[in-house]
Amino acid sequence: ARMVLIPFLQRCVQLLLLPVHVLACLGLWDSFYKKVFPYIMAKVATVYNHKVYKQKQELFSNLREFSSPSGQLKLLEVGTGTGTNFQFYPPGCRLTCTDPNPNFRKFLLKSLSENQHLKLEHSVIASGEDLRQIPDGTMDVVVCTLVLCSVTNIKKVLTEVLRVLRLGGAFYFLEHVAADHSSWTYFWQRVCDPAWKYLGDGCSLSRETQKELEKTNFSELHLRHIRVTPHWIPTSPHIIGYAVK
Repeated sequence: ARMVLIPFLQRCVQLLLLPVHVLACLGLWDSFYKKVFPYIMAKVATVYNHKVYKQKQELFSNLREFSSPSGQLKLLEVGTGTGTNFQFYPPGCRLTCTDPNPNFRKFLLKSLSENQHLKLEHSVIASGEDLRQIPDGTMDVVVCTLVLCSVTNIKKVLTEVLRVLRLGGAFYFLEHVAADHSSWTYFWQRVCDPAWKYLGDGCSLSRETQKELEKTNFSELHLRHIRVTPHWIPTSPHIIGYAVK
C-alpha cells in the first residue's frame, strides 16, 4: 500500500515546487542554483561537520598508513566543495582538489588559509566522472564525502578513482544512502527524491552506493552503516569507510 502512495505524494511535492520545476525545464534553475549552492553548503557543512566530527576523525586517523615509500601523502579530494575535510588531513599532505562548480573557489581558498598544514598542488574544475587531468596511479589516497549522492554515474566515478590510485592506495568515503527498503525512511526518501535533486544540486536520497562499491574491483572494502541525527530526516542513513586498490 505504501508503494502505491509514492507516485501520488511525489506529484504533491512537485506541485509545491512548481516554480522551481518550470525554471528547471527552461534551463534557468541550474545556472542560478550553482551560484547559490556554495553559500548554502558553507552553512550546512559547518553544522554537518559538528555532527560527524568524531566519525570523520576516526575515519581519517589512518591516512598516514597509505603514504608513498618516500613518506609523502598525495591526496585527491573529489568534489571538495568548501574544503570541509581539510582539518582532518595530516600535516604536509599534498593536496589535489576537484569540483565541477567553479563558484566554490572563494570558500576553498578560505579553508586553505585556515589549514596551513596542507599544501595545495592543483585545483581542477572537473566532475568525478572525468578526471583526465590527473595521471594514472599518481594518488596515494582519494577522498569523497557527500558526493556520490549527486554524481551522474557512480560506476564511472569509481572507475576513475581506481585509475588515479596507485596500487595499494585507498579510497575514503562518507555518503548518505538509501535506507532499508521496508522502512518509513525509505518511503520518504522515494517521495522527496524528484524534488530533492533541485535543492541538493542533483542529489539523490535513495542511492544504493554500497552495491556500487562492492561491484568495483577493490582488493579490500571496510564499510559500516551509521545514522546521522536527527534520525527522522531522509539523509540520516550513511555508509562510512575506506577501500584499498
